[in-house]
Amino acid sequence: MSTFSKTLKAAAVTGLIFISACAPLVTQNPGAGWSPANVKNIDNAERLLLDGHDVVSYFTENAHRKGKTEFNSTFKGVRLHFSSAENKAKFDQKPEAYLPQYGGFCANGIAYGIPWGGDADSWRIIEDKLYIFGGIGSKKGFEVDIPGNIALANKYWSDEVSGSNALIQRSKRLVMRVPHYKSGEEIARLVAQKENAPK
Repeated sequence: MSTFSKTLKAAAVTGLIFISACAPLVTQNPGAGWSPANVKNIDNAERLLLDGHDVVSYFTENAHRKGKTEFNSTFKGVRLHFSSAENKAKFDQKPEAYLPQYGGFCANGIAYGIPWGGDADSWRIIEDKLYIFGGIGSKKGFEVDIPGNIALANKYWSDEVSGSNALIQRSKRLVMRVPHYKSGEEIARLVAQKENAPK
């Protein structure tokens, strides 16, 4: 392979990496007073929150339900789907009451200043607020110290994450970790200690 071909191939790969990074760079940052947010462009809906899950059903049914495209609302540039007309109406009356904390990103990640992940089926309501997690391990890690982790997440959300670009903030905090950073292995140990502690 010639030097020119190698250079061209390297440029093409770099371009593809840049283009693939642009999707979250733009999509997860809708602006309009609510950025960043755990959104994707799916089902012909730009910036769809939580893959189209109904945020109201967490509160009214204690369950996560997939929303339907015919029942939808837009909040600050973010689209939401609901499982029923009733849930849409409830959201439209008081949207802030149903929106997930931290733009729907994993609450445990936000406690480390990292806006990343957030699965609609891994969640918990704490004091009438919806928290989304990046999986059962993240949820259990957060639950080791709920008040402490909420305080950390609130601090990093207000001081760093809110209004930032999700991809840039995530990259920054994956390199320059917060002082209280714990690896997945360390968090798993804390979870095991809590689960094995005498009741």
